[in-house]
Amino acid sequence: MISSVVTGYLEAHGLELAGVVTAALGIWLTTRRQLICWPITLVSIFIYIVVFFRAGLLSDALLQVFFVVFTVYGWWHWWRGVREEGEVRVEPLPLQSLIVAACFGVGGSFALGTLARRFHAALPYLDATLMSYSLVATWWQARKHIANWWLWILVDVIYVGEYIYKDLWPTALLYAGFVPLAVLGLRNWRRAAANA
Repeated sequence: MISSVVTGYLEAHGLELAGVVTAALGIWLTTRRQLICWPITLVSIFIYIVVFFRAGLLSDALLQVFFVVFTVYGWWHWWRGVREEGEVRVEPLPLQSLIVAACFGVGGSFALGTLARRFHAALPYLDATLMSYSLVATWWQARKHIANWWLWILVDVIYVGEYIYKDLWPTALLYAGFVPLAVLGLRNWRRAAANA
């Protein structure tokens, strides 16, 4: 009885569970500023494109496509920094970049939400807002700004609620786990900046 329930669950959610494992590993490696985080994260992104599309979270599925581009860029940018400086160095976030990113997040939320609503996506404006600010956080992460971790903490907490609502429990647990990982990343990156 129990084995058939487990087998049924794994058949129904196996892909999502694979995404959970690879995403958690990729984020943990990011907190450690390890270059290998990028290819592992790339695998989780491709998995989640399928998971989110099947769940009707179109903005999240589209977000993963953008994440592919940002991840390749982040991998290259970090690799270049390691090659030139010997390590991944944390960079300060200029005020102008903060303001531009906040405006991008607001504008993207409305534009993508309107588009998602036309395609009858689930939770169009919430999903679009999370997508917009996830792109901001990913950009900051690729550019090695500590502020990425503050934004990830906020976004991940909200994502937990969204995924519970959409009955994506393994993904909700993953994002709940991302919150302490983001706190760990914040702490580790602050230490790295202080020691630079």
